[in-house]
Amino acid sequence: MDNSTPLQVNKIILEVIDLSISFGEKKVLDQVNFHVKKGETLGIVGESGSGKSLTSLAIMGLLPPLARIDPASQIIFHGPDGSIDLLKLPVKELRLFRGNQLGMIFQEPMTSLNPSIRCGEQVEESIRLHQKIAHKAAKAKVIELFEQVKLPDPERMYKAYPHELSGGQKQRVMIAMAISCSPLLLIADEPTTALDVTVQQATLELLKELQQGYGMSMIFISHDLGVIANVSEEVLVMLKGKVVEQGNVQGIFEAPKENYTRGLIACRPRLEERFKRLPTVDDFLADPEYKSDIYSAKERETFHQTLYNQPPLLEVKHLKKYFFNAELFKTATTPSVKAVDDISFSVYPGETLGLVGESGSGKTTLSRSILLLEQPTSGEIFFRGKDITLLKKKEIRALRQKIQIIFQDPYSSLNPRHTIAQIICEPMEVHKIMDNKTDRFNEAKRILEKVGLNASDFKKYPHEFSGGQRQRIGIARALALKPEFIICDESVSALDVSVQAQVLNLLNDLKTEFNFTYIFISHDLAVVKYMSDQLLVMQHGEMKELADADEVYSHPKTNYTKELIAAIPKL
Repeated sequence: MDNSTPLQVNKIILEVIDLSISFGEKKVLDQVNFHVKKGETLGIVGESGSGKSLTSLAIMGLLPPLARIDPASQIIFHGPDGSIDLLKLPVKELRLFRGNQLGMIFQEPMTSLNPSIRCGEQVEESIRLHQKIAHKAAKAKVIELFEQVKLPDPERMYKAYPHELSGGQKQRVMIAMAISCSPLLLIADEPTTALDVTVQQATLELLKELQQGYGMSMIFISHDLGVIANVSEEVLVMLKGKVVEQGNVQGIFEAPKENYTRGLIACRPRLEERFKRLPTVDDFLADPEYKSDIYSAKERETFHQTLYNQPPLLEVKHLKKYFFNAELFKTATTPSVKAVDDISFSVYPGETLGLVGESGSGKTTLSRSILLLEQPTSGEIFFRGKDITLLKKKEIRALRQKIQIIFQDPYSSLNPRHTIAQIICEPMEVHKIMDNKTDRFNEAKRILEKVGLNASDFKKYPHEFSGGQRQRIGIARALALKPEFIICDESVSALDVSVQAQVLNLLNDLKTEFNFTYIFISHDLAVVKYMSDQLLVMQHGEMKELADADEVYSHPKTNYTKELIAAIPKL
């Protein structure tokens, strides 16, 4: 291949040619081809398992030892010193190349930083690895980088440990590390998935600003097409290790040629209209002309008239939960954190109350207080007319059967050493549901099938399932106790948009079938709006708005709500 013409070298910075990767007999990447031009952003989109992250790891030379790269594969980097095939670089040279010419921001800032080393020292180590400069000069550069990525008080951030920073601040430290040696190409692998919409928006704007300032090219990987549409000029759509569609981002999103791409675009909740059922990728693969029915304003109004013409199931009155620095010693009288500050609302049988706000707004503390996992500082919580804050321990345990929670992370919320049978049946045994083990097993199998899994999955372990399947197991565990009220705490935040649509449809189906009542917590206002009847907006422990979900979106009353709506990535 002749890459000698200056025009080509200046125009294209990276070429991936016939990239194929296998693990044993299984081919996980199959002849992937694309290029990245100088100064442009290429978005790579697809579901988990599509090969997005594997492609980025191949470029960075970070593939696991068992990965076998096809000999015909090439990854050509056109740098200032000429063109080089990264796949043929010796490990020592690649290590120097990586971080210097190539930078990478990983998905999870919480686990990407060493918890035992100060943030500034970690970035400084990266600089001194590639540049022969003294500690004082390297530290000065770190402070300068922290200023560039808009971290507050860079001197303090240099000395801080990762646990002292918020998720957004940790991600900015990771960005500073990635750009510390002014790379020509930056790979951002799902860098905003774990962040609130407002923090996500600020991070995307920062990356665009840094890209222009440094003249970098960027590969931006995400399963969220709204994010891809906001940062990319070109887009690559991947499915099961293959490229199914690629081209100009506007052209692909306005007129996708492939049914898979149409499905990915359609399964995001719409802000302007409310589907009765979210479309899924499978719907479009089965029927290219698939259209979802719209839930009309009149149907919604009729449902709400019935809904609110009954006594509330849950009433929260003037609830407060304060935290004190010296609480253990009973010496502090002034609260250090007002996590929940005088919140009042009601939830009616069959209703979904949406709870939205940024990290630190008090959403999770409020839900934990309702579950009595946190003892409220003051206020009342009535469930079926009884103040549950006055219950004794034995009564609280019985209450837990009626009020269940589905957790955010389907990976850490399931015991990896327990089979699915144990995970679902153990709570049933604790709460004395069914008379014997056989009946509990049969009931658990029935529930598994109800959430879209198979009874044959009963003896498997959590690691044998995908993220979406694990979340269904978490839902099955909650269903097994026959609850009346379920709190969904960010229960779809970790899922691909296509899997997210399936789980949201499942939750709505179960609500209709069993007349469940939900509190649905998320920082994603588009998802909350789709799921909710009423919407409660929280900030710094306070209730900013409480009204019909459509009304809050159409006519937000506070600037904070307007900012949350404005930050939603739009296609």
